[in-house]
Amino acid sequence: MEAKVKEQKKAKGKTIKSVFAGIGIILLLIVAGDLISANWRSNPENIEVYKTDNKYIKSGNTQISAHRSGAGIMPEETLMAFENCAENSSFSVDVFEFDLHITKDDVLVLLHDDTLDRTSDSATVFGKEGVRPEDYTYEELHALNMGEKFTDENGETPFEGLGDSAPEEIRILRVEDVLDYLSSKGEYNYIIEIKNGGELGKCGVDILYDVLVERNLLDSVIFGSFNEEVSHYVDEAHPDLMRSATIKEVLEFWTAALTDRKDFNPSYSVLQIPFNMPLRLVANLGTAQVINYAHSHGIAVQYWTINDESDMEYLYSVGADCIMTDYPDKLYNIIYN
Repeated sequence: MEAKVKEQKKAKGKTIKSVFAGIGIILLLIVAGDLISANWRSNPENIEVYKTDNKYIKSGNTQISAHRSGAGIMPEETLMAFENCAENSSFSVDVFEFDLHITKDDVLVLLHDDTLDRTSDSATVFGKEGVRPEDYTYEELHALNMGEKFTDENGETPFEGLGDSAPEEIRILRVEDVLDYLSSKGEYNYIIEIKNGGELGKCGVDILYDVLVERNLLDSVIFGSFNEEVSHYVDEAHPDLMRSATIKEVLEFWTAALTDRKDFNPSYSVLQIPFNMPLRLVANLGTAQVINYAHSHGIAVQYWTINDESDMEYLYSVGADCIMTDYPDKLYNIIYN
């Protein structure tokens, strides 16, 4: 019996040591990652200026983009969030970034995720989880409170539980409504991504294109998609709609930039790329080499989603053409204060 107790204590001791060893390794990786990342910053003096016809290349005049309409400040991609950015006296934005899904009745609504679970009260309204916008009409989706799950920087949920009393400003938005509202407030550029793939995504592109042409906004929009077939459909069906690079094209660009390939001839005009940890340990896309190579080939460089203020400061210093952030107020203060 005594031997068995000793064996159990010994095994318990090994387990505790293993746990602490694992924690130690994780901490070392975090510290090492931060040290490597800190050393992967280019000298702003190495940035060069090139002549270009691409209006999105800003030559040091970094544009401020409200990612998901300023998702860190107000419920993302709601009219309330757009109003906060467009009518705020303490900061301003140059570019609005938002995402679209197609509904059952072919309406384009603002939503990032494939389902409504993370942001809305859809599970309560529809009695189930995993509600997808393409399975419901716009009118049905309009019953949702899109601020239900929003948590502010103080950890509070000011719009939770509003149900039917949720104001119009946090109901689901049609793309026409947000574009009409913003057009009434000033001249902005837009980064618009259609999240659907396949035939739904292509149908969404056609609808979006018509909406933009009708409002004379085609030249103010950069289209994006993580679905390669949708991006290529834009090239075929709507070549006058400017688009950003696909994931595969970003990787091809990265290789070309590293090797300074001379015959590089892209079919896109904008790179929308990350700079966040841990992604920059795999491919650091925020260097003078990357930015210079892009600009020398007429490609604008826009970074997402930059919420760390030290990263904002660095990317601004090396002439990022646009920085997308959930906190456009913080980026504004870095650039202008």
